Amino acid sequence: MRFLLALAQNTPIIVDVVKQPPPTPSISYGSVLASAVGLVGVILAAAAIVGVIVGGVFIFLKKKFNWGVPPADPGHQRLRI
Repeated sequence: MRFLLALAQNTPIIVDVVKQPPPTPSISYGSVLASAVGLVGVILAAAAIVGVIVGGVFIFLKKKFNWGVPPADPGHQRLRI
C-alpha cells in the first residue's frame, strides 16, 4: 500500500491544454425565421419560373400545332387566342 502511495506522489499528472476554438455566436429566433422564409422564397421563385416556362411551352405548342382544338363546328367562331 505504501508503494502505491509513494508511486502516486512521485509521478505528476501532465495535462496539455490546447487552444479552444472561438465559441459560436448565438442564434436568435429572428435569424432562424429569416433563414426559413428565405429558403421558402427561393423555392417559390424557382417553382414560379419553372411554371411560367412550362406554361409558355404548352401555349406555344397549342398555337403552333392546334392541339386540343375540337373539329370546327359551323355554329362556333374561333377566337384565335
